[in-house]
Amino acid sequence: MQIATQSSIELAGIQKLRSGKVREVFDLGETLLFVATDRISAFDVILSDPIPHKGAVLNQISAFWFKRFDEIKSHLVTADLEQFPKELEPFREQLAGRSMIVKKTKPLPVECVVRGYLAGSGWREYQESRSVCGIKLPAGLKQASQLPEPIFTPATKAEEGHDENIDMKRCTQILGEELANRVKALSLEIYSRGRDHAVQQGIIVADTKFEFGAVDGDLLLIDECLTPDSSRFWPKDQYAVGQSPPSFDKQFVRDYLETLDWDKTPPAPRLPKDVIEKTSAKYLEAFRRLTGSEIANA
Repeated sequence: MQIATQSSIELAGIQKLRSGKVREVFDLGETLLFVATDRISAFDVILSDPIPHKGAVLNQISAFWFKRFDEIKSHLVTADLEQFPKELEPFREQLAGRSMIVKKTKPLPVECVVRGYLAGSGWREYQESRSVCGIKLPAGLKQASQLPEPIFTPATKAEEGHDENIDMKRCTQILGEELANRVKALSLEIYSRGRDHAVQQGIIVADTKFEFGAVDGDLLLIDECLTPDSSRFWPKDQYAVGQSPPSFDKQFVRDYLETLDWDKTPPAPRLPKDVIEKTSAKYLEAFRRLTGSEIANA
């Protein structure tokens, strides 16, 4: 059976503000409508093959965490279609399961990365300097080693290309000392709580990225939260120090693309059916494990 996917969302009469790598953002006046498509990117290139259920997984996992951490202010207004304004009624089928209404905020110009394990760019930097983003780490750590405690390693947002890792000193220069310390403390708290829940469900959260925005003097958690796109999720039962564990995210797609003779510039190669199906299954499994429920409206 062919599963319907959504690569692009157009809502007649509703102003689209922007299209990200995955999300479409529409202006509702006082609020914004976020719609998660099934698009997938790798090496900063959007692929032409969507991943079934991906948008619903990302949207509903974020909603799950926003509600779970309800005492931490977030931009979520509602992810319940029944509470959406009447003007969105004609688009119920397109929006079901993959959309949320959020507050308008001014996003901070820093991405808040928390690492609990050595992986990715952190592992590469550690091999060169025994530190990550200016934070000295013990000798003798290996790939995928758990760090003595989670570390806050912010990055600057890049309009194009890769974000740039920065140290806390630079973060303070950009945000000011008080705000930098607040987002650091919040990021470490949310990561630790999310990690503790996830590991009970058989998922290790190796690292993750948060974004914050300001509105009316409040600091809000925005964008997405502890999803397979913003985090590195590893299956606990396949974790071993010294090797890169399999993951619940698009690493499966990256690994396939690395086997090809592709220069990582557009256009990207097409994905084989089995890669698409296995990637979709990984997203769905992450959702089931984290939330204990089946995906809705997907």
